[in-house]
Amino acid sequence: MVGSMASGASVVNDENLKKVAKHGLKVMRQTHERHPLRTEGRIIKYGTSGFARNIWLSAAATAVMTITLVISFITIVASAILTNTAEVMREKIDITIYFKPNTSSEQLKLLEDTISEDSNIKSVVTSTSAQEYEKFLIENADSEDIINVMDEEMRQLMISQMQATMRIKVYNIDDISSIKDLVETNDIFIKALDENHAPTYDVNQVEIATITSWAKIARTGGIILAAVFLIISVLIIFSTIRMAIFSRREEIYMMKLVGADKRFIRGPFLVEAEICGIIAGILAATISYFGFMFISPKLGGYGISVVEITDILQSNKLILVYFAFVLIGVVIGRISARLAISKYLNKA
Repeated sequence: MVGSMASGASVVNDENLKKVAKHGLKVMRQTHERHPLRTEGRIIKYGTSGFARNIWLSAAATAVMTITLVISFITIVASAILTNTAEVMREKIDITIYFKPNTSSEQLKLLEDTISEDSNIKSVVTSTSAQEYEKFLIENADSEDIINVMDEEMRQLMISQMQATMRIKVYNIDDISSIKDLVETNDIFIKALDENHAPTYDVNQVEIATITSWAKIARTGGIILAAVFLIISVLIIFSTIRMAIFSRREEIYMMKLVGADKRFIRGPFLVEAEICGIIAGILAATISYFGFMFISPKLGGYGISVVEITDILQSNKLILVYFAFVLIGVVIGRISARLAISKYLNKA
């Protein structure tokens, strides 16, 4: 008899709890219809609570997402820096053509006018043997031994042996076949060329090709790594949201019974994933900023152009960089959460 009464009391208590829960949910639904801002506050509150409740999985999801964002940053920056370095090297490259010593300035002017007709020519600068000698003195101004022996006789001797030059800058260094053909087939050039010094068509081309290939490798490898970690972070967030849904299945069931809308049911889970994205974005942006500022002087020492990226990170645009990281993190988190929600709350 006593056992039967206790069992009956337990059933009554369960029924009372369900009635109280249903009443509370009805009140929440009415509040949602009348006070949408208050409802938004509740969604954020429940989402924050869910994040703290699954703190270890949330922390793991945040860590993997942070790594994903950092790798994405490294990929973009490495590709941009290497590509920009190759372009800077291309801009500095000029083709030097050597002519016989004592080629007159009039003949150099004729050679200049002839080659300037090529549409790929950006600029042409010629220099006589005497002008080359003056450049030699300027470049060796700190060497007293050389300056002291440069009397008039030595001067005349060096000028008589120095080649006149033509330095050419082109728009497209990868296509200089027309210039080569002109230099090698035009009678004026053939007569004036110095046989002992070939034109410098291919100087630095190997270095530029190497840097360009590095840029492609960095871009491809970075994309692959970022994709791998992106998949891992999506799976972890998916698992986190799935566990949260499972642990609150009774609560979700009661929400459905009283007619809670889909947005109110799904909202806290989306907020939970978005919190992961926000924290990951801030962490990734901070790590990327300090990491790049630490390594940029070393890269600059090797002749790698980092000025453009440094200028962005040291200006007001840094706020936009943080915003972009956070936005990408939120998008990743939201997409991951929606995948989990659509699978396990498709009837919501």
